[in-house]
Amino acid sequence: MFGYIIVNKSEMKFREFDVYHGYYCGLCRKLKEHYGKFGQITLSYDMVFVLMTLTSLYELETTKSMKRCVTHPLQKHEERVNNITDYVAHMNILLTYYKCKDDWNDDRKLKQLVLEKILYHKSGFSRNFYREKWKKISHLLDELSKEEQKDNQDIDQMSGMFGQIMAEIMLYQDDEWKELLSRFGFFLGKFIYLMDAYEDIEDDLKNHNYNPLKQLYKKPEFEDIIHKILTMMMAECSKTFEQLPLIDDIDILRNVLYSGVWYRYEQV
Repeated sequence: MFGYIIVNKSEMKFREFDVYHGYYCGLCRKLKEHYGKFGQITLSYDMVFVLMTLTSLYELETTKSMKRCVTHPLQKHEERVNNITDYVAHMNILLTYYKCKDDWNDDRKLKQLVLEKILYHKSGFSRNFYREKWKKISHLLDELSKEEQKDNQDIDQMSGMFGQIMAEIMLYQDDEWKELLSRFGFFLGKFIYLMDAYEDIEDDLKNHNYNPLKQLYKKPEFEDIIHKILTMMMAECSKTFEQLPLIDDIDILRNVLYSGVWYRYEQV
C-alpha cells in the first residue's frame, strides 16, 4: 500500500535529489539500527516524504554524514538524520507490520507471515514507547480490515479510515500544528489508499480479493471518475500543505505533491 508518494526525479536539480536521497539513506540506516536488515526492506518513499515534511516544519537540527553501505559499497553518500528520523522509522515498521498481517490474511503469503512475526518480535521498544499511537493505529487498521471483509464499497468511508491512520502518523507531537497536520495526513492517506486500489483492481478481481473500486470499475467512465477523485484528494492535501510554515526543502516537497504523485499515477 506504499510507494505512491515519490519525487519526479527528471524535474529535480541534482542537489535537490542529493538532499532527498540523504533523508532516504538516513531513514534506511535508522531502520537497520532499530530493526536490522528486515527493517531496511520495509523502507518506503511515502515515509521519506513524511520525514522531510515534519523536519521542515519543526526545523530540527539534522546531522549530515558521508557513509558507505551494502547498496553503495564503493562510493560514500550523504545521510541526513535527526530525532524525527527515529520516529518515522518506528511508524514505518508499525504500518509494514500490519500490511504483512493483512497480506497473510488475504493471500496466505508465507513470506509475509514470516516478516510479520519478525517485525513484531523486534518492535518491542516501539510498541512500548509509542503505546498510545500503536493502540490508535492498531484499532483503525482492525476496523479497516473488518470493513474489507464485509466487502464495503463505500469509497469515501474506506479511504477515510486509512486517512485517519496517516493523520495519526503525521502527528509527531501535540501542538499548534495538530489540526493542519491531521488534515494533511488525512487526505494524503485517502490518496494512498485509492491509488493502491486503483493499481490492484484488475488483479484483485481476477483473484477474488477485496477492492473498494469493484463496483465503480464496471462503469465505462471509470478512468475519468478515478482521476477526478484522486485530483480532489491531492488538491485538499496540497491546500493544507501550503498553510504549513514550511521553508526548508520546500521545492522538493512541492515536487512530490505537484509532480511526483502524478508521475506515479501515469506509471500505474
